[in-house]
Amino acid sequence: MIRKIIAGTALAGALTLGMAGAAGAATAPTGTTGTTAITPSTTVCSLLPNIEARVHKVEARLAAELPKAQAAEAKAKAAGHTVRADRIAKRIAKIQSREGKVNARVARLSAACSTNG
Repeated sequence: MIRKIIAGTALAGALTLGMAGAAGAATAPTGTTGTTAITPSTTVCSLLPNIEARVHKVEARLAAELPKAQAAEAKAKAAGHTVRADRIAKRIAKIQSREGKVNARVARLSAACSTNG
């Protein structure tokens, strides 16, 4: 019984690797490396004002919540809860990082839509 399980597992693994190897060999490299320019579709460009409005709405909400989070961090530090304060600081940093990334994406997309029409 154990031999059948081992043999079945080995067979399934060999078939899986064989299929992956054949698929990898069948695809030819395209030869293009590096970044490509963004070419957004007309649908994405038509939705850009809605996307920007939503981003601004979320940014406004985050701007209102940020002082509260910073006050909570200061309160936790003052009370000697360093672990809690570190968690709050990490969350604040993560939110600010995400906000920067989203703003960069929206700026890149709006630039691409303005050049493409």
